[in-house]
Amino acid sequence: MTAPPPPPSPENTTAERPAFVGHALLVGTITFGSRLLGLVRDLVLGRALGDTPVASAFAAAFAIPNLFRRLFGEGALSAAFVPMYTRLADSDPDNARRFASLVLALLLGVTGAITVALIALLGGLRLLLEADAERNLFFELAMLMAPFMPLVCVGALMGGMLQAHGRFTQHAAAPIVLNLCIIGGALIAMTLGADSDEGQRVTIAYGVGFGVVLAGLLQVAWGLWALRRVVRWTTRVRAARDKAVDAGKRFVPALVGMGTTQINAFLDTAIAMWPIWVGPALFGLAYPLDESSNGILFFSQRLYQFPLGVFGVAVGTAVFPALARAAVNPGEFGATIRRGVRLSAFIGVPASIGLAIVSFDLVRTLYGGEGSAFSDEGVRRAGWIVVAYAGAIWAYSINHVLSRAFYAADDTRTPMRVSMAMVGFNLVLNLVLIWFIREAGLALSTAITAILQTLVLSRLLRRKTGSIVIDPETRAALGRTVVCAAAMGVGVGATWFALSGYEGWTGAAIRLGAMTIAGGLIHLVMARILKSEELAWLLAALRRG
Repeated sequence: MTAPPPPPSPENTTAERPAFVGHALLVGTITFGSRLLGLVRDLVLGRALGDTPVASAFAAAFAIPNLFRRLFGEGALSAAFVPMYTRLADSDPDNARRFASLVLALLLGVTGAITVALIALLGGLRLLLEADAERNLFFELAMLMAPFMPLVCVGALMGGMLQAHGRFTQHAAAPIVLNLCIIGGALIAMTLGADSDEGQRVTIAYGVGFGVVLAGLLQVAWGLWALRRVVRWTTRVRAARDKAVDAGKRFVPALVGMGTTQINAFLDTAIAMWPIWVGPALFGLAYPLDESSNGILFFSQRLYQFPLGVFGVAVGTAVFPALARAAVNPGEFGATIRRGVRLSAFIGVPASIGLAIVSFDLVRTLYGGEGSAFSDEGVRRAGWIVVAYAGAIWAYSINHVLSRAFYAADDTRTPMRVSMAMVGFNLVLNLVLIWFIREAGLALSTAITAILQTLVLSRLLRRKTGSIVIDPETRAALGRTVVCAAAMGVGVGATWFALSGYEGWTGAAIRLGAMTIAGGLIHLVMARILKSEELAWLLAALRRG
């Protein structure tokens, strides 16, 4: 089963199938603004909490609702719901609103029950276990932020509905609301004062927790407002029960299949929290990580997630409705997959190379310097974590497209099985590598797992759908992207060498700014010289607005 020949020019290609490229650009633009605000958030939190046990406790507590946000907001819920709702909205709007109303009610009930059970479990452990300041802080913060879980799930469902109607703004901008609330909560807490630096950090952590819950409430309110002219909710949902059951059957496999990166990240958190949750030893051996490890890992993860969120998630989000509609046409389906892969690689490959080179200066600029709670040792450890994560940004991005291709083809089990194998593989690597390179071992194992998953999914997708992910044209396009990225890497490295004489925080900031500008310009110029179609697609979508 082969795809039809490509159109003769980038302009024609874009004109024939403009929707998801334009939507990807819109989502990417909004997400870029969100991620910039996220950098401000991380700058505030990183400098306030630093590489301290309080930072580790907060990071572990936030990982629980954040896991739900990523799985539901960017993954399994959309994978199970969006294809079915998109087709119903196109063919039977009345049944679509019944289906959406029923799924919303079920989702709120199930996630609400999970939240109550989680709070009860955490509260019980808090009372039963021996008193420990950092561990108790984790329990208290986790209970405080638990209500964010059902709120973010409902908000994600509404975002998926809006995407099916060609409205991507609310879903893409939801993290902006979260970032603003977190920043506001931290700044308000800073004004309250405390008897000690440790007490001040604890107060800030609580302030951020309240901000997270407020963000969930605001996102739900915004979703209801945005949908007021698109969907009329109904209580007459009996006719949609079969559709809801089908969505539920797809949900659990999708939850595992799309959640590999998130599940791996949560396992990383659990391994890094061992010194706080259990103690400084493992089977009588001194544990290679310490009470600051999870905080360092948390703030480092934020930096590789910036380029991933700006475009990797944006392409996966925007391409999903297009894949759902093209699933009945094998040629169009394969062409849409390849376009998504090419766009993901066009940004992901240079992002991997560039971030690896600027990692230490980036960490020092954001988290180091005078007035920061981050130590020089913490900055160095965070830099190596970012280097390890950076190597697979392209793989994380492409996996979003490949996983959604399976779900659009109504196959949730294949990516689920692959993901289960990847989680086990990652866990083994984690437990080996931490003894050699500490926290960076957690990042490196996640990166290796992501690359392996990309290769496996690509091969299985061809077997499942007959769609060739890497055909000759795509191979040539990826080759051009690699050449552009290599040239960019040489330019960024040369910029670093030329400015290596500058020292301290100021020197790091100067190099970071110069390398970022040089890298972006070189990549764009090289893409223009090599006539990369991906750049033409994006520029055409930008001109159309």
